[in-house]
Amino acid sequence: MKNYNYLFKYIIVGSTSVGKSCLLLQYVEQKFRNAYQVTMGVEFGTNLIKSNGHVIKLYIWDTAGQESFSSMIRSYYRNAIGCILVFDLTDRKSFESLVKWYNEVLSCTGNDIQIIIVGNKSDLQNNREVQEREALDLAKRFNGKYVEASALTGSNVTQIFETLTEQILQEIQSGKIDPQNEIYGIKIGDFEKRRNSEFVPKTQRQSVQVSYPIQSQKWECC
Repeated sequence: MKNYNYLFKYIIVGSTSVGKSCLLLQYVEQKFRNAYQVTMGVEFGTNLIKSNGHVIKLYIWDTAGQESFSSMIRSYYRNAIGCILVFDLTDRKSFESLVKWYNEVLSCTGNDIQIIIVGNKSDLQNNREVQEREALDLAKRFNGKYVEASALTGSNVTQIFETLTEQILQEIQSGKIDPQNEIYGIKIGDFEKRRNSEFVPKTQRQSVQVSYPIQSQKWECC
């Protein structure tokens, strides 16, 4: 049973050591990984989320930030409808690299992918090297949203995925994204199929009256 309205595929992208895997682990399992582990290729997580009266199933792919994996992870970008671009608030270079990551994602997915930028490690305010205004301006350039979060404390982690999901649903409801078009990679679940069937108008029988014109006949006498 596909007990959801839609299935969205998300990718988490950014430089190495910005906390992509920790954000995913915090969101899916509410845990924090103390020991740093380099992602070898990709990691995967899934979750259900309720948004605007819809049940959305999320497939979330966390991609490696090392250049050595770049050719492999590009294949995971395809059919993604949402992209979470992550940088480290205490590392300016990771912020400056977002333009490169953004262009790479667009080259593999297309302009319709929805973007949210995440400034991770918001718990380290005294060490921050990127101001909120800068990140907001970049998000505007990417036609996306911006959230500051902490994978350590869990602050705003859920908000990342809720905001991105709401953004996509708004695009669907406005008609800008067609969930039935395969290029978006969206899967339609049983809840949505059932909901759509309830709105299909039933064919109503209508009685039709047909009037035939009466033609006068002229009789001739023999």
